[in-house]
Parts: sequence; C-alpha cells; structure tokens
Amino acid sequence: MSRVGIIMGSDSDWPIMEAAHKQLMELGLKSEVLVASAHRNPETVREFAQGARAGGIGVIIAGAGAAAHLPGVVASFTTLPVIGVPISGGPFKGVEALLSIVQMPPGIPVATMAVDGAKNAALFAAAILAVGDEALAAKLADFRAKQAEAVKAKNEALQIKIAQ
Repeated sequence: MSRVGIIMGSDSDWPIMEAAHKQLMELGLKSEVLVASAHRNPETVREFAQGARAGGIGVIIAGAGAAAHLPGVVASFTTLPVIGVPISGGPFKGVEALLSIVQMPPGIPVATMAVDGAKNAALFAAAILAVGDEALAAKLADFRAKQAEAVKAKNEALQIKIAQ
C-alpha cells in the first residue's frame, strides 16, 4: 500500500497539518512528514518530490501559508497527485495562501483544499489511493457511514430537546 507524503514549509504549520496525519492513521495509511521550505531549502523540496514515487509515496499533501509556493513547487518536480492545504495566518487569514495554490498555471495542477483543510486533504489522498485498493475503499465507505450515523444521532438528540 502506498504512503502519503506530508510536507509543510514550517514546523509552525504542524498544528494544522497534524489533522491530515491523524486522519491517515485512522484509515490505516502511513505517512512521511517533512518540514522543507520552497524558498529557504528548495533542494530538499526537490529531492523529496523527485524521490517520492520511488520511496513508496502515492500522493503528496503540501501545506503552506502566505505566498504558499510549496504545493506548486512540489508539483513541478513530480507527476504524483499533489494536494495543497492553504494555512491560515497573517493579515489575510489564509486567503492569500488559498489564492496562491488555487491559481496554478495550466500544466502543473495542484488540488486545493479549504484554508486549514488538512483533514479533507487526507481523505482526498485516501480516495485517490483507494482507486486501486478495495480494502482502503471499504475503510472510506465505513468512515462515511459512521459520519452519517453521527449526524442522524445529533438530529435525534436535537429533536428530543426541541420537543421538551
């Protein structure tokens, strides 16, 4: 089974990106986590991206804030799917990161999640890997069924509360 690469520009991004790591673990997927900056140590980013496939990685999640160049730079060095997670912060609360990632030029695509959407990035990475993995597809289906049951239970609790 392929692993998921998680790369972020700074260790200060970990409180957001940890949600991806945890979600992957819940689905039984292993991840490789790396802090590397597209601007401060681009060679490390290049080496990671170019070696990811050979290292058993099937999808890369890249989280970055501000100018958020990391997901695009990673995507430029690999043909693996790259999922960008814009990180909130700064005066624009992550909107600048969102716009940087979502506006990739034609030819180098990056899937873009919501600001701080690391959990969804993990679920999307799992869905990509599940295309060729029936066991993982079943885990995702089970995850979604549990979500639906949780919403149903919350509605039932609310209806009881309203009726009182």
